[in-house]
Amino acid sequence: MLWIAIRMLTGDRQKFYGLLFGIAFSTLLITQQLTIFVNLLERGASGVYNVSSADVWVMDPVSRTSDVAYAMPSTALDQVRGVAGVEWAVPHIRGQASVRTKDGDLEGVAIIGVDDATLIGLPKGMIEGSTDVLSQPDSVIIDDVGAARMFPGASPMGERLELNDQRAVVRGIADAIPSFTSTVVLYTKYSQALRYVPGTRNRLSFVLVGAADGISAKELTERIEKQTGLKAETRDEFAQGGVNFIIENTGIPLNFGITVLLGFIVGVAIVGLTFSLFIRDNIKQFGALKAIGVTNGKIAQMVAIQAGMVGMIGYGLGVLGTVGFISAFSNNPTFKGFYIPWQIPLISFAAMVLIITLTGWVALRGVMKTEPAAVFR
Repeated sequence: MLWIAIRMLTGDRQKFYGLLFGIAFSTLLITQQLTIFVNLLERGASGVYNVSSADVWVMDPVSRTSDVAYAMPSTALDQVRGVAGVEWAVPHIRGQASVRTKDGDLEGVAIIGVDDATLIGLPKGMIEGSTDVLSQPDSVIIDDVGAARMFPGASPMGERLELNDQRAVVRGIADAIPSFTSTVVLYTKYSQALRYVPGTRNRLSFVLVGAADGISAKELTERIEKQTGLKAETRDEFAQGGVNFIIENTGIPLNFGITVLLGFIVGVAIVGLTFSLFIRDNIKQFGALKAIGVTNGKIAQMVAIQAGMVGMIGYGLGVLGTVGFISAFSNNPTFKGFYIPWQIPLISFAAMVLIITLTGWVALRGVMKTEPAAVFR
């Protein structure tokens, strides 16, 4: 009987492909939008993820993210270094500046100053050049996404920039996670960054801290806060703060939520309408099966097999479409580092099952009401 159900489903190719399209399109829309949403949220923590060596971030109590921070006095660095359990502590400055290229174009950039001696604060990888270039005068390292934006189709190596009336020379390209706004990022030494960033009385944005052996990062944050009065967060806590800031202060969650909901509604509408038409066109066949003694339970199994077959094939096509989309745009700086978290296909699968269940139940009601004698009328 199950083979008969499959033959009935594939026999009407137009409706069969319509059902596949409805499920595949709905799955693609839900999976793709959720993937972009999650990756955009994680961009809010890119400033933290790019500094992998710091266990704890210390900041002014009003600071919220790596991009929304209030500067501290330079004495904060010595205060943190005096806390028991701190193996090392280095200064970290993050500021905004306007850069003028040799062509006269003006571009807003983020300046990140890393520790002069250890260079803690730089991203792990380098695409071109090495971190040693920062020992040369007026040297900066540009992130790869920023290099593609500021110097499209050309290498930025050796390019001279004007940063707030100061000279800067690009001597390296870092492999960094792009920021949420895809702002061009320039890395340089802390002492050099003080020249590039407009001066205020307090300049220190953060203190990056490494925990000594035998002490957890969480315990160290409590010690630092108690002794210095500053705000201290572990790497994971500070990264989550950047994600929460985007959720709380932008309309991205609402916009993506509406798109995902529309994908679900479209799936229900297309699949429900097509499945109902399929059942209606085959109502005589189901009546004939009832006339020869097939029970309602067996009929329900047949409809479930038909809905399940369409759902699984359409779901697979939708997920493959999302994978193809991410792969096709993997070289685009806007989508750099995008991936599909394992939870998203599960959410899409649950949505597909719900769509199939709703539409299958509606279609099954018509079959159950069919009288066996209807086929002889």
